[in-house]
Amino acid sequence: MALDNIDKKILQKLQSDSKITNKKLSTELNLSVTAIFERIKRLERNNVISGYVALVKPEQVEKSFMVFCQIKLVQHSKTYVIKFEDEVAKLQEVLECYHVSGEYDYILKILVKDMEAYREFLLNKLTNLEHIGSTQSTFIISPVKSTTAIAL
Repeated sequence: MALDNIDKKILQKLQSDSKITNKKLSTELNLSVTAIFERIKRLERNNVISGYVALVKPEQVEKSFMVFCQIKLVQHSKTYVIKFEDEVAKLQEVLECYHVSGEYDYILKILVKDMEAYREFLLNKLTNLEHIGSTQSTFIISPVKSTTAIAL
């Protein structure tokens, strides 16, 4: 689906505030409320907009210890890859998982309460998954930039 400038402006505004009203969008973009509504519905139908979420501050829910964990599988067979991906997707501490090229096979973004919680996660959940050859953990000191917005 090709996006015109108005679609891009709508997406930019929704990415910064998904609760913005169609009326406010219509005023800011000089379009009718109906036109805004129809454009947003089209963006949703075409999966340009995949959902709406509330962004929770990790420190407010006692989950401010972030770790990037690199994982190397013991073997790269299709069976091992599929099984690992299915299992890791079920772990609630894992926010993101990427299959990557390079020395490691996967990078996980993990969020837990503290170092002790990470140790428990690592020992009782992550290393219990089959086919993991090795892990390397990087602890985040402080985030410099973190965004969900895609530049358009």
